[in-house]
Amino acid sequence: MTTSKRSTAGRPRSGAALSRQSGGFNEVAGQEAADAVDGNDAPRERGRRQRVQSAETGMVVLKGLARLGGRASLTLLALHVQQSPAKVHRYLMSLVEEGLVAQDADSQHYYLGLEAMLIGVAAMRQADPVRAAEPALVRLREAFDVTCFIAVMGNKGPTIVRFEEPGLPVTINVRIGSVMSVLWSAAGRVFLGLLDDPQVQAMAESEWAHASAEHRAQLDPADPIGTLRASVRAAQGACVRDTNLTGISAIAAPVFNYDGRLVGVITALGATGGFDARMDSPIGEAVRREAMAASHALGYRPPLPASA
Repeated sequence: MTTSKRSTAGRPRSGAALSRQSGGFNEVAGQEAADAVDGNDAPRERGRRQRVQSAETGMVVLKGLARLGGRASLTLLALHVQQSPAKVHRYLMSLVEEGLVAQDADSQHYYLGLEAMLIGVAAMRQADPVRAAEPALVRLREAFDVTCFIAVMGNKGPTIVRFEEPGLPVTINVRIGSVMSVLWSAAGRVFLGLLDDPQVQAMAESEWAHASAEHRAQLDPADPIGTLRASVRAAQGACVRDTNLTGISAIAAPVFNYDGRLVGVITALGATGGFDARMDSPIGEAVRREAMAASHALGYRPPLPASA
């Protein structure tokens, strides 16, 4: 009996052969191709999952590079994403091919490429602090049944641009478009403490010059503005009781954009008798948490420790 051999011409190479390709995103292509020839759905599905995991790892590497300031050595990047340098290098090669990463010929460091920058520019065009804060305001209103708003710095001072009220709102004479005091409102104090702007400083000095004796007694007599700024920076927020509006207390926290610049302030307020106006109170922690959520939506990430 004559035995004929089946030709292997044109058949895909095995997964082991193809997995030796240098590109990180191509590591599973060989196994997936072999599985497709065999007609086995389970291995093919496994190949798809491996491809997804490969893409996820590539994104971890890309985000790690961005988190390190957009430029880093292979060793530092591998340490940051907790992967072996060899594995990170494979993924970097794929990212380089796609224009998302480039390599400096002199230092051999990797940095974000043109395509990554174009993606970032497109995202920045959509960065709107008011839109980012809207979900936070709704959550605060529903969770604590309080009035809350976001203010931005206008040419006349901190200006309310979005306002949320509970079912039984507190009667106050502020609405969208209202300009808040820099020294005597919680929102204004956050702008004063965290926004390095000569115009804001001038507003504070003008308010202090015209302040009543009762208001002056609330701040440090030797250095009222400087001491207030330092306290806001230390707390990363501000709270007031019966300062701007009689019978009203408020807590405010900053909203930062992608480059760490203060772009808005979220404030929650209520009647002094039933409102715990402390930064470490449940409402205070919630305001800071929601302000940070809005900041994250704008691309803000807290700076890494100096030793990282």
